[in-house]
Formats: sequence, C-alpha cells, structure tokens
Amino acid sequence: MNAPTHTRRDTYFLLAILAIIWGSSYILMKRGLLAYTPQQIGALRIFTAGLVMLPFAWRSRAKVQRHHWQFLILTGLLGNAIPSILFPLSETRISSALAGMINTLTPLFTLLIGFLMFGMQATRYRMLGLLIGLAGAVLLILGRGWGEASADARYSMFVVLATVCYAFSVNILRHKLHDLDPISTTSYSLLLMGTPMGIYLFTTDFVTRTSEHPKAFVSMGSILLLGMLSTAFSTVLFNRLIKQSGALVASSVTYLAPAVAALWGLLDNEEIGLLHLAGLGLILSGVYLIGRGGK
Repeated sequence: MNAPTHTRRDTYFLLAILAIIWGSSYILMKRGLLAYTPQQIGALRIFTAGLVMLPFAWRSRAKVQRHHWQFLILTGLLGNAIPSILFPLSETRISSALAGMINTLTPLFTLLIGFLMFGMQATRYRMLGLLIGLAGAVLLILGRGWGEASADARYSMFVVLATVCYAFSVNILRHKLHDLDPISTTSYSLLLMGTPMGIYLFTTDFVTRTSEHPKAFVSMGSILLLGMLSTAFSTVLFNRLIKQSGALVASSVTYLAPAVAALWGLLDNEEIGLLHLAGLGLILSGVYLIGRGGK
C-alpha cells in the first residue's frame, strides 16, 4: 500500500524540481547571449556538464556494455548537444518565455515518435490530444500576428526541432537504455558529447570574448549554471523519472516549466500575447488528453 504512494510522491517531487530548473534555463540562455554565440553557449554548456559527470562515468564504466554505445551517442546528441545550440539560436529572435512555451510540444512528439517507431499504443484520446497540441503550436508560432509571424517563425522552428530531438531521446532512453541506471546513462551520454564540443569551443573566439566582453562574467556564470544544473543534474533526475514512470509521464514536466519560463520572462519585461496563452492552453490540453489516453 505504501510503495505506490511513495512512488507517486517521488514522481511529483521530481517533476516539480525539473520544472523549476528547466523553466529557469531559458532566461539563463538569454543571459548567455549577452557575450557569446549560440554555438559557444551550447558547447560550453555540454562541456561543463561532461566534466561534472566525469567521475560518475569512471565509477560506472563496468556497467556500460557494447550494445549501449550507439544509443548513448544518439541520446547524447539528440537529448543534449543539438538542443543546447537550437534553443539559444532561437532566442536571438524570440523571447525566452515563448521558447519555454513551444517546448511544451515535447510530449506530443514523444507520442508520435513512440507510435511510429517504438510500438507505443495510439488511442483515440492520444491522437486527439496530438492534433489539439499541434494546433496550439501553430498559435504559439504565429502569436505575434500574421504580419510579424514570418520574421520569427523560422526561429520558433528551431525550438520545434529541439522538441523533436528530445522526443527521440526520451523514446531511446525508455526502450533502448532501460537496463542502464540513470547515472550511467547521463554521465556517458554527456561525456561522449562534451569532449568534441569542448574541442570545438576552443577553436572559436571564446577566450577572446571571455577576456574582453564587459558582460562575459554574467554570461559565463549563466552558462555554467546551465551545464551543472539544467544539463548534468537535471538529466540524471529526468532519466530516473523516465525509468520510474515512463516516457509520457516524464515528458509531462512541460506542464509546469512554461509557467516558470513565463514568470522569468515577465520579470525581464518580455511580452506575452493572448494568442501565445491560447496556444499554450491548447498544447497543455493536448498533453492532458495524451496522459489520459492509456486509461
């Protein structure tokens, strides 16, 4: 009797912690852009996370088998490396709050990819939720009005592409790396990406920007927080949540993260339009229907 209650409470706790950390990551990326390029932000973020997880990778080395390597590379690439560049790239033109809202598409694409490639059951509730959520995404992307939409839509699509990457990664973790514990999965996927991204970082003008840009201290601190908390620490929690509660439940952290992102955006004087809120409402309604779809 106590075990299910404990597990449920643990799940809610993990969802809340992840929502706070990931909801705050968008404003940190915006701060990173004060001094660095989107590519440098992504590279430093993943390089830092890889360094943080290096001791854990060493301790877990006996657990990683040959058949794990290709999936660790894939989840590191799709779940960390590519999105770490796409999000700050999008925020060169769209607000951090809007980026957080569009990220609510992750559970929808998790279902779609799970259905198409991993044998996930597609019920009427889930398919209806998918359609409603996609309609909400259109409103979010066009939320500033039809006249201004074309200017920002391309940058909004970078976030959409990131959510597709996340969805692939979540399904890979759930279906292909289920026999590997969260610490091992996180440490090796980040280490495999952190090494090449660290090499790339120091081929850019990163050192020059760090020594000369007046906002480098603020940007550096923001990116280091992204690497340590939003990537390393939170990925361990997220991988644990996937193994404990499933891919769809884990990806539903996007219920809460947009509220945190929007709050930071409002504090930073960003504008949130009615169409944005309507689009977010449709997406969250779709995610809710997907969550009910298996019942």
